[in-house]
Amino acid sequence: MARVDATPTVMPTSSGQQAPVVELQTIWKTYGLGRKNDSVRVDALRGVSLSVGQGEYTAIVGPSGSGKSTLMHIIGCLDTPTSGTYLINGEDASDLSEQDLAEIRNIRIGFVFQQFNLLASLNAWRNVELPLSYAGVPASKRRTRAMEALEKVGLTDRASHKPGEMSGGQQQRVAVARALVNNPSLILADEPTGNLDSVSTKDMLNLFGSLSAEGRTIILITHDSDVAATAHRVVQVRDGMITSDTVNQPDGGMSFEVPLSSSVGRERRSGGNQDPGGDAVPGGVRSAGAEVRP
Repeated sequence: MARVDATPTVMPTSSGQQAPVVELQTIWKTYGLGRKNDSVRVDALRGVSLSVGQGEYTAIVGPSGSGKSTLMHIIGCLDTPTSGTYLINGEDASDLSEQDLAEIRNIRIGFVFQQFNLLASLNAWRNVELPLSYAGVPASKRRTRAMEALEKVGLTDRASHKPGEMSGGQQQRVAVARALVNNPSLILADEPTGNLDSVSTKDMLNLFGSLSAEGRTIILITHDSDVAATAHRVVQVRDGMITSDTVNQPDGGMSFEVPLSSSVGRERRSGGNQDPGGDAVPGGVRSAGAEVRP
């Protein structure tokens, strides 16, 4: 399999239009529980279909156990669905090797996590340059690009500071700069305000708003409805299904619901993978239809 392009060409649809950045088609994710991983099957995702176009700022919101973390893992190519199709930039992720998926995670997707995930021994700009190093960018160019990314998040004056010398809000800005440094087609943020105080949360959401205004495609995963409300589109997830999809109008205008495609009940394969953690299993549903509660 050929290496994933750093600047992928977005494949057109059959109508000639640009393909969505993210397109999920009837995604099921089933975990097997028990000694043999198959005595009880739990559907963490139940026929989810979702399309996110270029430049959209979408929040996926739901309580613990709703399946939103499992959905994030699949969108981020950190896990694979039991059945269904996932297209990223029009390319079927199921056709890619593990190496190709790793390159997609490094080049096409910029991750922002709740825990920052910065290396304590490295200063800010060296943390930001890490994805460039993995992508094979020459050392002579890495610092320049890392500093440009730090400038975007307003932290050039902290470039030489290590994580322990910065506030939580500043550390998360470094994490955002790291996510931006490879100019990915998607920013995927998992509970990015979960460890921040109210002031830093407001600053972080303003930063995402600015990135969205530049045309960045952002998917934000959160349990906080107030955080989700700052996005242009809010997708509600519960019991492994999308229960609503709302587009927020600018300037305080009325919101409207996006019609949901009905996919629950369609035939699918059942897999027997062990649950890797997160909120996938609690609140899930057995394949036979009976609800499983922790």
